[in-house]
Amino acid sequence: MANPGTQKLSVLEPPVVGNVSHHSIDLSWASEENQARNGPSANWTLFSVEEENSRTHEYSTIYMGYGTQYTVEGLEPSTSYKFRLKITHPSGETKYSPVVIVSTAREPMTGKNLHRAIIMNDKEELARVLQSGTVNVNVPDTHGFTPLMVAAQKGFASLVHTLVQHGADVNMKTSSGKDSLMLACFHGHLDIVKYLKECGASWTSRDRAGCTPLHWAADGGQLPVITHLLEDGCEVDVRDGVSHWTPLMRVSAVSGNVAVASLLIWAGADVNARDKDGKTPLMVAVLNNHEQLVQLLLEKGADHHVKNEFGSGVAEMAKAFGRQNIISLLEGKVID
Repeated sequence: MANPGTQKLSVLEPPVVGNVSHHSIDLSWASEENQARNGPSANWTLFSVEEENSRTHEYSTIYMGYGTQYTVEGLEPSTSYKFRLKITHPSGETKYSPVVIVSTAREPMTGKNLHRAIIMNDKEELARVLQSGTVNVNVPDTHGFTPLMVAAQKGFASLVHTLVQHGADVNMKTSSGKDSLMLACFHGHLDIVKYLKECGASWTSRDRAGCTPLHWAADGGQLPVITHLLEDGCEVDVRDGVSHWTPLMRVSAVSGNVAVASLLIWAGADVNARDKDGKTPLMVAVLNNHEQLVQLLLEKGADHHVKNEFGSGVAEMAKAFGRQNIISLLEGKVID
């Protein structure tokens, strides 16, 4: 049997819903008394906001006081909540309002949503994030890579097109100076390389070490990309800004890739070019023990007699590092 002092009257208006975010809801209500609060608080009307538990459908008090507004916080996004207002008069009489149902907003899109769509190669999610208008298309991830850089690196051509169409900067760089074109070159995504070039990327772009897209394509061993860059006018002996290495010297230092070296030499690379210390591609190949590349360079006319600025030649370098196989190649060259 209900308490005689408790009445559930529908005449009491439900809380008024104000600002709603993905994690909070503003509620307010009017006091039934217009007079100022005078005297002890025991003579004031007490307000309570109650929230329904979605599992048990029971109500619990989330606010109790004499104010006329309350912000419910810590809510889940895109979730429906039920609230009602309870007032308790000084006499002990209580009234309950009808229930108000409010849904929180969808969680706002952030750079994490954008990068997650790229990583998952999710075209629909990418479109949804971009259409929200709340995320910068060039927002970098924790490694300083923009969404376009990640898509270009992974070879997601469709996503690359979508990002560029939504304003992605094709010339934006990481802290080390790498741009999307360099990443696409290194990973061998020729279709993306061509598209980025059409959209304003440049063959002459340089990272902080002075390396160009051709250097990066050579590092990655990407023959089709190298061929395209050279056919499209890239300088075969372009030098970096630190060691003054040409792409052929990079091959001699990094990978020793004979196929890449052959292609560069076929395109006119100077087998006797010198870096800032006077080293040639042959010397660099000897120092890095790239035996097959040493043989190729010798066959293509590399001069094994030249010395670097310290007076050392390839024979001295090979002996100093115990490169016996290379020593044999050089001795055979002398005999020839």
